[in-house]
Amino acid sequence: MTITFEEISETFELLDDWEEKYRYIIELGRNYDALDETLRTDTLKIDGCASQVWLLPKMKDGKFYFEGASDAIIVSGLVSILSALYNGEEINKAIKINAMDEFDNLGLGANLSTQRSNGLSSMIKNIQTYLASTS
Repeated sequence: MTITFEEISETFELLDDWEEKYRYIIELGRNYDALDETLRTDTLKIDGCASQVWLLPKMKDGKFYFEGASDAIIVSGLVSILSALYNGEEINKAIKINAMDEFDNLGLGANLSTQRSNGLSSMIKNIQTYLASTS
């Protein structure tokens, strides 16, 4: 079963402190159906991340999807949240998503380390570049 961004957001609202939210992100990372290891190539690797991250964006039936993976479990959780936010959206809607605002609304913007925040920003820029190239 795929988790929706709305479900993630509702769960974050129920969690009282950052440690609980951090554990939830780790849980999301463990449950994320990551990009197959054979596809984790330098071409798909995201620059600007402290850990290794790969994103494979694609269009299917006029909708945007991506698969991703990371060698860090917490970053896998962030990839999972991005996946819930973007996957299955029509291109014109996906382009309008402000992922950093959505992460801030979850309370993550202020609580991520600078390295993770930079990595998240790099992942979002990669997605936005892909979306811009398809519109």
